[in-house]
Amino acid sequence: MVKANNSPWRDAPANTDSTTGSGLRVAIVHARWNTVIIDQLVAGAKKNLLAAGVLEENITVQTVPGSYELPLAVQRLYAASQLQANSSVQGISATDLLSSPTAEVTGSANAASPKKPFDAIIAIGVLIKGATMHFEYIADAVSHGLMRVQLDAGVPVIFGLLTVLTEEQGLERAGLGNSGMHNHGEDWGSAAVELGLKRRDWAEGKIL
Repeated sequence: MVKANNSPWRDAPANTDSTTGSGLRVAIVHARWNTVIIDQLVAGAKKNLLAAGVLEENITVQTVPGSYELPLAVQRLYAASQLQANSSVQGISATDLLSSPTAEVTGSANAASPKKPFDAIIAIGVLIKGATMHFEYIADAVSHGLMRVQLDAGVPVIFGLLTVLTEEQGLERAGLGNSGMHNHGEDWGSAAVELGLKRRDWAEGKIL
């Protein structure tokens, strides 16, 4: 279970829902620039996903060169998971089940348990401001791109893009600095579980 009273910001309302992610499938897509910070953020996200009950085999991690590639990667990865879900369901045919002895049906069905589309995707990148406008252009494009993907696809896309002025600020937000700041990746893992569960409820017409 995820504790509801560990809000990282003093003015952030705590999530009072009891959440367990045991049935969720979550993807993490991250850029490879600033790898020391990125690796820690990804580890933090995975830590809280696992703590919330998401199974290790239901967490997919993929990489792209830089943050600019995140929106496309998230969009196509989600589309691929939909295709995978359709293919795995079609792979369990009625003929297969009817031709199997009763004792083998359960095992066969479990072995071919269909994959489902991702319930949430965490996009992680680190942008550090330099001497040119590159920082502003990339930050703006990625922010709008990720929002567009989640609204078009209807899947929660957790915004894990750090936009910092110095490398030290990035290290601090990954829990590696001297200021005692926590790892923001943990927040993103918790947010993915909460939004993944809420999306499922909303899809079933549940408004609690």
